Amino acid sequence: MTRRAMAAVAITTGLVLTVVGCGGGGDDDKPGKADRSSSSEKGRGDEETGGSEAPSTDEVLADIKDGDIGVRITSVTRDGGGFVTVSGTVTNNGDQSWMGANWASDERELRSNGGSLSGAALVDGEGKKKYLVLRDTSGRCLCTKFDGRVKEGETANWFAQFPAPPEGTDKVTFQVGSMPPAPIEISQGE
Repeated sequence: MTRRAMAAVAITTGLVLTVVGCGGGGDDDKPGKADRSSSSEKGRGDEETGGSEAPSTDEVLADIKDGDIGVRITSVTRDGGGFVTVSGTVTNNGDQSWMGANWASDERELRSNGGSLSGAALVDGEGKKKYLVLRDTSGRCLCTKFDGRVKEGETANWFAQFPAPPEGTDKVTFQVGSMPPAPIEISQGE
């Protein structure tokens, strides 16, 4: 069971990183490339920026903003391997490039992840537990690493995987960097 779970995590991570590496950039002048922070375009971010491994949904689960950086959460799925995958988009509405450095973990093991979601967490307020991003045996987070910067006006896909809270715990809060906490609901995977 553990081997299958780790294999699923490795495959999912590889596919998502491949898709994230191929998406984005250069399409800002094309029709339909409007600001993704408006609530009227729910769920369109993934299909316009190259997609993601996580199941797409027409529903925006949370929109949060800190300064010029906007985060949209579009999928929170409990997977059969005992983990939860959270995914969405980050949009840089500022006039300078952004690389996610303040989203990185302070943990020594995760320092080499650089600008990434390694510092993200899910908080189960009712169960009084905090779930940190999963990592592989090399100390890399099972999350998006921003290998470059998110340039002004660009949107990038992201994902992060966490240990799953106990069955029956469906409401958690997503936290990363200085972003406001975002209450989200976990759905069951396929």
